[in-house]
Amino acid sequence: MPNGFYALIASQFVSALADNALLLLAIALLQLQGYAPFWIPLLKLLFTLSYVLFGPWVGAIADTWSKHKILMQANALKLTACLGMLAGLNPIAAYAVTGLGAAIYSPAKYGWITESVETELLLKANGWIEVTTVCAALFGVMLGGWLVSDSWLSLEAVQTYTNWMSTDNGLSLSILAICMMYGLSACITLFIPSSHKQYAKTQWEWRSIWRDFYQDQRKLWTDPLGFISLSVTTLFWGVSACMQLLVLAWAQTMLHLSLTQAAYLQACTAVGVVVGAMAAGRWVKMRNATAVLGAGVAMGFVLPLMVFITEWHIALGLTLLIGALGGFLVVPMNALLQARGAVLLSAGRSISVQNTCENSSILLMLGLYSVLTYLNCSLSTVVIGMSASVAIGMAVLTVRSKNHNTYG
Repeated sequence: MPNGFYALIASQFVSALADNALLLLAIALLQLQGYAPFWIPLLKLLFTLSYVLFGPWVGAIADTWSKHKILMQANALKLTACLGMLAGLNPIAAYAVTGLGAAIYSPAKYGWITESVETELLLKANGWIEVTTVCAALFGVMLGGWLVSDSWLSLEAVQTYTNWMSTDNGLSLSILAICMMYGLSACITLFIPSSHKQYAKTQWEWRSIWRDFYQDQRKLWTDPLGFISLSVTTLFWGVSACMQLLVLAWAQTMLHLSLTQAAYLQACTAVGVVVGAMAAGRWVKMRNATAVLGAGVAMGFVLPLMVFITEWHIALGLTLLIGALGGFLVVPMNALLQARGAVLLSAGRSISVQNTCENSSILLMLGLYSVLTYLNCSLSTVVIGMSASVAIGMAVLTVRSKNHNTYG
């Protein structure tokens, strides 16, 4: 791996860890301030929406300035949002600014990897990214849960700080800890060298930005390999967002587990993703990246088994399998999309297209899931419908890929 790669991995892990922990703190603040429960989903919605609304600009930003400097500035923006929350800024507004920082961070991160890592090593690099991202999500939620827990707030050091600051809000020290994490992530970026890649000068007039973004979308979607990889990742992340909610509902209604126990099943899915991602990074080669599409078809056939399982230990194995299939599928597709995007467009612009499509899919699928829930559709109906969509979609892409089954 090139010089600075592991510094990038460390920086993005710490930053993503802070993002996920901050979500729990923002929820706790909303509850403490007496907000109604329906405000809480807006936190994640606005965070995700930043990727969609600012997609045309963040790719151009990533290709205009040095990516290692953008990584530091994105962390600085997240730190500013966190400090704003500490100063009393509305948690929803503060977390939305954090989402903007994450939207800026992503094209610079993946763009640096695309520009600095050899094509054949992109799969391994994406395996590292996927593993650390999933681990950051897992440990971030655990960290955030601890920072809002009574065991943390009752610590003598926390009580001393609260008394010293003359505040009745013990969460202020928790937020300060997250601020330090963003600062640490920014400091780690100092060890990431510039890729020295130069692109044509960007026209910043808004019509030009949107026209270029439309053309970028068209180029990737009309390219055979770009279409396959972008379709897979867009479908995968939309379905994954719904699966997070489905697993919780399934565990509580059909396995009769508590919410805490249901969360453990989600953690098992994440562990499966890590295993699948590591396997893909080790054994799949870029020249036959589309061969993993069969894992997507298999995932579509495995998902309906949820309807028939009522024992938690069998459910544990199923969630591990689903996660492993997903990780094994998405890592080669991410690498293929980055490689094609760098050839057809540029590193930053291709990632902004990918982020916009994937997060639009997340918003669409979550909206659809909400509508189905509102209409009182049974869990079995939702699971089977989603499974059929995945299986059919992946089968169509598998057939289409037969004429474009290699890269290079």
